[in-house]
Amino acid sequence: MSESWDVRRAGPVEAAPHRVLMIPGGLCTTEFYADVMAEPAVAGLGLVAATMPGFGGTSAPDDVTMENYARLMADFAADAACDVVVGHSLGANVAIEMAAEGLFPGPLVLLSPTFSRGDEARFLGVMNSVGRVPGISTAAWAGMLKLLPKAMKRELPPRRADALAADMGHNDPDTCRRIVRRYYEYLDRYPSLVERLCDSGVSAWVVRGDHDEVGLTDGERQVLEACPRIHLVTVPDAGHTVLVEQPARVADVVLEAASASPGT
Repeated sequence: MSESWDVRRAGPVEAAPHRVLMIPGGLCTTEFYADVMAEPAVAGLGLVAATMPGFGGTSAPDDVTMENYARLMADFAADAACDVVVGHSLGANVAIEMAAEGLFPGPLVLLSPTFSRGDEARFLGVMNSVGRVPGISTAAWAGMLKLLPKAMKRELPPRRADALAADMGHNDPDTCRRIVRRYYEYLDRYPSLVERLCDSGVSAWVVRGDHDEVGLTDGERQVLEACPRIHLVTVPDAGHTVLVEQPARVADVVLEAASASPGT
């Protein structure tokens, strides 16, 4: 099956000194970047947000491995002449793989990435396990996707909660099950992605809310702090959806990363 694209653009079309590809997280679409893209700090940048094919009602590729998503998004970045990549959650992990495979030279802005299986949110691990049980896997995912909008509304800014929660409900349960299964297989192949990111040689800003449900071990933090090209940013009053909870702070980091790029 050919992949389909949901794309959102902002900023100068031709004369932008830098172009930024923004990759949403799992179950999310470009709607999650709307607030960051509207911030004055990034008004001079060419911004292109692209939903990963398979989420938000778009058609998924036959190969839903993280490695293939890295290739797809790297090709998209090249076609759109982007010299900076921003990724959120699963999208941040795709960005890490783009760098690790030498598909994108950076810089990267990684919003709430997962560096090891143990760091991941507990509910996703449960869904991955249930998703492997014959006969109930797709039904379980369908039930979760019905409950998700109501659950997510409690964690999102009130002014955006309805739109973003509804956006997450527009996903196919069997596609989500397949993608999450391949994602956990990826985490099993690389017990720690910290070294994988550091060894890539790219410059990266790792941005986390101060109460993010996705963890970061002390050992992982120490390795990241020792890596000269990695910048750790903790954002107050934000959780896993830092890009919609504190869009101005995220926009500032995007501008900082873009300023470190040679340009398009």
